[in-house]
Amino acid sequence: MFTAQSISAATKPDFYSELETQLGALLAGETDEIANAANTAALLFHSLPRLNWAGFYFLRSGEELVLGPFQGKPACVRIAVGRGVCGAAVARKTSVLVQDVRAFPDHIACDPVSRSELVVPLIRQGRVIGVLDLDSPDVNRFDRDDQTGVERLADIYMERSIGSA
Repeated sequence: MFTAQSISAATKPDFYSELETQLGALLAGETDEIANAANTAALLFHSLPRLNWAGFYFLRSGEELVLGPFQGKPACVRIAVGRGVCGAAVARKTSVLVQDVRAFPDHIACDPVSRSELVVPLIRQGRVIGVLDLDSPDVNRFDRDDQTGVERLADIYMERSIGSA
């Protein structure tokens, strides 16, 4: 049985390295993409400081993202590709880090308390299947170290999960 451990790393890279180890252990032996998304969202929400939302959206019919497992307040259920930060990450096929969502054109305010956001696309065989989305009530919550760390966590999720969600 997995038990999350408190992380007390001195640097963000060290913190994410420890979190990678925990996520790998949490997902070990499980390949279901929904179960793994639920556990990944829970681990991130409870391990990363100053988050108010952590979760997944999965691409459906190539045109819209549909809400998947998450932790936090109820969220927007459907997001068109190209809309908001999540839709932009799908359209660009790259992570999108927004220091202040109020300055991001076409930001979708599912929770008006959110002020910064980091969205990492989930890519399988060159095709985006969804996104991992983190929101914070703090402006400038996320930086490049967070982006690099969360991208590695998304890779672990993708390596362990089979299917198209």
